[in-house]
Amino acid sequence: MTRPYAPGYRIPTDLLLKAYASGVFPMAESAGDPEVFWVRPETRGIIPLDGFHAPKSLRKTIKKHPFDIRFDFDFEATIDGCAEKRAERRSTWINAPIREAYVELHRIGHCHSVEAWREDRLVGGLYGVSLGRVFFGESMFARETDASKTCLYYLVERLKARGFALLDTQFTTEHLKRFGAVDVPRGKYEKMLADALKGEAVFYP
Repeated sequence: MTRPYAPGYRIPTDLLLKAYASGVFPMAESAGDPEVFWVRPETRGIIPLDGFHAPKSLRKTIKKHPFDIRFDFDFEATIDGCAEKRAERRSTWINAPIREAYVELHRIGHCHSVEAWREDRLVGGLYGVSLGRVFFGESMFARETDASKTCLYYLVERLKARGFALLDTQFTTEHLKRFGAVDVPRGKYEKMLADALKGEAVFYP
């Protein structure tokens, strides 16, 4: 599952993009750990774009339009929201080198955020890496009910509209399975990845 630890003081963006293109991604043990390790799971989580399921309660929320949905409006605030400690999660894998690397990926157009705002407050969001026709979902957070779920809904809508072929979730959780997430074996995933890396889809603008 993991490759040996590597110094994490800086992750070059070209190395990071090559890693994603080969099915590998970085994580850290905790926010305070300055090192990263590289992960290549035996099974990979994906949400088939044509198989996305929005639960009835979420569809009701979306019809009410409680949030102002923005794309790449405040990427750094979004990644910081994802890194927040919460009651249900005492630690985070987003350390300083990872944050720096993804902020740089955002600057060069390969990392994007979907954000839920209410009255000029960021109340939820998600971010991920865009490469070829693949969106690699990284993390999400919510400060209000349904905020991150709404962002996921609008992410899928944008990916379908923009010609993306693969939404990678890295792993599946019971939460993500409610939206149609499934596990695929590494070999099958890497074939899907190679195919989806052919061509280019533009996430933003």
